[in-house]
Amino acid sequence: MTARDRQYPGPLRVLIVEDEPRLREIIARTIAASDAVIWQARSGEEAIKLTASELPDIAILDLNLPGMSGIELFEQLRRRDSRMRVIVLTGFGDLNAARQAIHLDVTDFLTKPCPLGELEQSFDRCRRWLRRADFGGSDAELLTPDESPEAATSLQTLERRHILATLERHNGNRTTTAAELGISRRTLQYRLSEYIQNGYLKE
Repeated sequence: MTARDRQYPGPLRVLIVEDEPRLREIIARTIAASDAVIWQARSGEEAIKLTASELPDIAILDLNLPGMSGIELFEQLRRRDSRMRVIVLTGFGDLNAARQAIHLDVTDFLTKPCPLGELEQSFDRCRRWLRRADFGGSDAELLTPDESPEAATSLQTLERRHILATLERHNGNRTTTAAELGISRRTLQYRLSEYIQNGYLKE
């Protein structure tokens, strides 16, 4: 049986793949309030075994896993079920992985540590998408106005979130921020000037 062999609504099957036990439990407790059936895995290899005979409806994946990477796991799951909803979690600054995840049709890309409210919102988007999909909506109908392709997270938005979060984590130290992001200080200055001009950052 795959995630698409049954009709929604019903208890959602949710796969959480995270190698940090404490964070994995926090995510599980947050999702448990939604009456979901939750599978937990510490690695990509363990996740593959858990889903050998039955696929989840929603997967919450850490990209930085021991052994098989989160992207490799994402690719395998996506090949088996193109409509599975996937929420990706990763640390700051991993823009290359972000690009790969977006190419694989990730529902949301959240940087760790992310507020639990953001995770709940992402999970709710996945749930609503599945509900509409299983009631026969077209691709266009599966998107609410605020979830239109134009409003979807772009690489530019993702990059801005990474940069501003890293800057805040380093208490505004631009040299340290640029070093962690792997960009020059001049490039960082240019990006921050854009954010100030567009109202994303105060001078």
